[in-house]
Amino acid sequence: MDMENNQINYIEFRAKNLDEIKKFYSKAFGWIFTDYGPTYTAFTDGNLDGGFEFTEDDIVNGVLVVLYHKTLNIIKNKILEGGGTITKDIFSFPGGKRFQFLDPSGNELAIWSDK
Repeated sequence: MDMENNQINYIEFRAKNLDEIKKFYSKAFGWIFTDYGPTYTAFTDGNLDGGFEFTEDDIVNGVLVVLYHKTLNIIKNKILEGGGTITKDIFSFPGGKRFQFLDPSGNELAIWSDK
């Protein structure tokens, strides 16, 4: 299945204890987890994929909505032109590249690409 530009594709949460969070969501909802090192675990619920990133910081906004776009530089420029602010510039991770931004109200989102 081809991914569509500008669609919510992934949701990322923060967690203080990854083992505890995996046990909770596995038991409560049947989510399946895949670890990517000691500070990140990904999940699938059979419909949507997501992940949990370890943090020691207080969790204020614990959800990062991740959209997909085939061409990161194009969508990054549109975000900047529309008044958004880049909080993490384009970086690589296993499976692709992404960046994070704030919308004009201060909501942080991310956009990734496998291209």
